[in-house]
Amino acid sequence: MEHRAALRSFGSEPDLTRFRFRAGAAWHRGILELDFSLIGPLEALLIPPPVSPPQRRDGLWQGTCFEAFLAIPGQKRYWELNLAPSGDWNCYALSDYRQGLQPEPAVQALPGRWQRDPGHGAPAGQQRLDLNLSLDLSPLIPADSPLEVSATAVLAHADVPAHADQRCSYWAWRHVGSEADFHRRDSFLRL
Repeated sequence: MEHRAALRSFGSEPDLTRFRFRAGAAWHRGILELDFSLIGPLEALLIPPPVSPPQRRDGLWQGTCFEAFLAIPGQKRYWELNLAPSGDWNCYALSDYRQGLQPEPAVQALPGRWQRDPGHGAPAGQQRLDLNLSLDLSPLIPADSPLEVSATAVLAHADVPAHADQRCSYWAWRHVGSEADFHRRDSFLRL
C-alpha cells in the first residue's frame, strides 16, 4: 500500500508558493519506503551541510527537517522520524498524543539518501532536494499490520529575520486543527 501527494504549508503566506513539495510512503511486508522532493529557491532556506558520520540528534525539528509520523491503527503509541539534510536523524517513540517521548532503541540508524541537485527536474533558477529512505520496521510493527503515516516537514527560512516570531514553515499531507500540529492522529493516513 502506498500514498503519494503534495505537502501543503500551514497558513497561506504568499512567498511559500515558490516551493513545490511532494512526499510518498509505501508499506510492504514490514518495510517502509519514504521519499520527499522539494523544488524551489533553496538558497532562501537554512539547509545544514552534510556531516560525516550522521548521528542521532535531538531538536532537529527546530530547523529544516523532513519527518514522518507512524502508528498502528487502533493503538495509542506512535513513532516520529526526524531526518535533517545534514544526514543527522532521530526516531522517537511516544506512548500517546505528545506523551512519553523517548528515543526508540530498536532503531539505531535511519539510512536516508539525500540528493541536492541544482537543476535536474527543477525549473530554471530553482533547485531540488530529494530524500529517499528504506526502513525495516519489523522490530516495531508486525509486517502484516496496516500502517498509519503522516509525511511532514519543517523548513527554516534564511530570508526571515532571526528575531521574527515565525522563522519556520510547516508542511504536511494534511493539516487538521487551528495550528500546525503534526502529532494529531486524525492527520495520519492509512496505508
